Amino acid sequence: MIQSAICEMLGIRYPVFQGGMAWIADAKLAAAVSNGGGLGIIAAGNAPGDYVRQQVREARKLTGKPVGVNIMLLSPFAEEVARVVTEEKVEVVTTGAGNPSAYIKDWLAAGIKVIPVVASVAMAKLMTRLGASALIAEGGESGGHVGELTTMVLVPQVCDATNLPVIAAGGIADGRGMAAAFMLGACGVQMGTRFLSAEECTIHPSYKEKILKATDLCTMVTGRRLGHPVRSLRTPFAREYAKAEYGGMPDENLEALGRGALRLAVQEGDSEKGCFLSGQIAAMVRKEQPAAEIIREVAEGAEPLLRRASQWVK
Repeated sequence: MIQSAICEMLGIRYPVFQGGMAWIADAKLAAAVSNGGGLGIIAAGNAPGDYVRQQVREARKLTGKPVGVNIMLLSPFAEEVARVVTEEKVEVVTTGAGNPSAYIKDWLAAGIKVIPVVASVAMAKLMTRLGASALIAEGGESGGHVGELTTMVLVPQVCDATNLPVIAAGGIADGRGMAAAFMLGACGVQMGTRFLSAEECTIHPSYKEKILKATDLCTMVTGRRLGHPVRSLRTPFAREYAKAEYGGMPDENLEALGRGALRLAVQEGDSEKGCFLSGQIAAMVRKEQPAAEIIREVAEGAEPLLRRASQWVK
C-alpha cells in the first residue's frame, strides 16, 4: 500500500484528498472520504460561518477520522470562517482563490495543519516561508478557480521550490494520474471531479448525469476578464457567460450574471442558469460508486505502475 509523508502527518491511510468544491463538498461527502481512508474536506465556498460550523459538527457525528475545511478567500465570509475553524479545532485547513497570509499564524497557533492551494512557484515559496504544513499544487486542468500552469509543469517546479510535502491536483482521476503525480515529486493527490460521481455526493441528479456523460472536450474556462477564471462544463449558461464576457458587458453586470449560478447547478440542476464546475477529467468518470471504493481503486491502480517504473531503468 502507498504510504507517504502526508499520511503520517495527517493520520490518513491513503494519500488522497477530496477537493473543496463549493456547495458540493458537504459533511456527508467529507465524512465518507475520511472514513474511506482519505482526507475529506468541507467546502466553505461563499457560505457564512454558521453554515461551516454546522457542517463540521455534522461531519464529526459521521466520522472519527480527520476532516478538513476549504476556505475560498474571495468569499465575503472568509474572515468569519477563519475564526470558526479555529473555534471548532478543525484538523486541516486548505485555502483557495486568494492569499491566506493574514490567517496562517492564528491557524498554526491553534494546532491546525495549514495546506494552501498554490498555482505558482512564487505563492509556493511565500506559503513555505509563512509556515504552511504542506502545499497543494493545482494545475489548470482542475474544475472551479484555475491558474495558468498545467499540473505536469506546476508540480515539479513547486516540489523544487519547497521542502514541504506537495499534493498534486488537477487532471487526476485514476491510478495512472496518482502514479504520475508521485513521479513528478508529489506525495499525494487531490481529486475533485472524480468525487462528483461518489454515491455520497449530494449534487442534483442532472449534474451527476452530465459528469457521467461528459466527453474529452466538455469543459471551458470563463471569467478571465474579471481576473478569476473558472473551469466548468459547456452548458448554455457557460456559453452565454462567455459571450457576455467578450461582448462588452460592464464588469458589475458580468459579476451579477454569475452570482448564485453554482448553487443553481448543484441544488436544482438548472442547465440554463447554472454553472456546473468540472475538471477536464470528467470524461474519465464513468460510474457512480462509494467514495471509499474510489479512493481504494485509485491507490491500488497506482501501485503496480510505480513498481513497474522502477524496472524501466537498467
